Amino acid sequence: MSRPIRTFGRVKARPVKPAQAALLDDLLPRIAIPAGPFDPATKGHAEVWLEIGFGGGEHLAAQAARRPDALFLGAEPFVNGVASALRHIHEQRLENVRLWPGDGRELMAALPAASLSLLIVLFPDPWPKTRHHKRRLLGPAFADEAARILAPGGRLRFATDWADYADQALDVLAHRSDFAWTAERADDWRLAPADHVTTRYELKRLGDCAPIWLEFAHV
Repeated sequence: MSRPIRTFGRVKARPVKPAQAALLDDLLPRIAIPAGPFDPATKGHAEVWLEIGFGGGEHLAAQAARRPDALFLGAEPFVNGVASALRHIHEQRLENVRLWPGDGRELMAALPAASLSLLIVLFPDPWPKTRHHKRRLLGPAFADEAARILAPGGRLRFATDWADYADQALDVLAHRSDFAWTAERADDWRLAPADHVTTRYELKRLGDCAPIWLEFAHV
């Protein structure tokens, strides 16, 4: 069976620092999500959040520190990002984070139906050239899987700083009967959610517009 088209860019850049390399060897095996079916409900947490493409992990770690009663799953194929996230987890002594160092779609496929309260995708690779739009993460297949793993009333939170990617996401999600756009006024997509933690990537403003925030409820 052919592998799904790749939606992310590089998986490694500069060499990992020795301290972070040690965390990759020691901490990651203890908190890595195992291959195969994974049921987060067995961990007994009040909610389960999943962040796909967590970058350096600062948002994931900060949210986990705020909500020790919730379980936070994070997926990221970029080795340096995983190493950075491990540093945040280690320094903050977080015990409610599990990591998937790979394609987030593989983790989604391993989760049972209605198992998530919140699915977060912040500033995924934009693939701005038209011929590369097929590589964008948020497409119909992603929306199908998100609908499967989100519990009723669960939320899908998406942010991008590329205007046409926001348009694409709206086109994919707004016409579905199993998702309802929660925005009621312009500030709902112009301003970050109240519980958002600003990331380093977000501050770089590398896109072609100010960040656009889209949140959909699973119905």
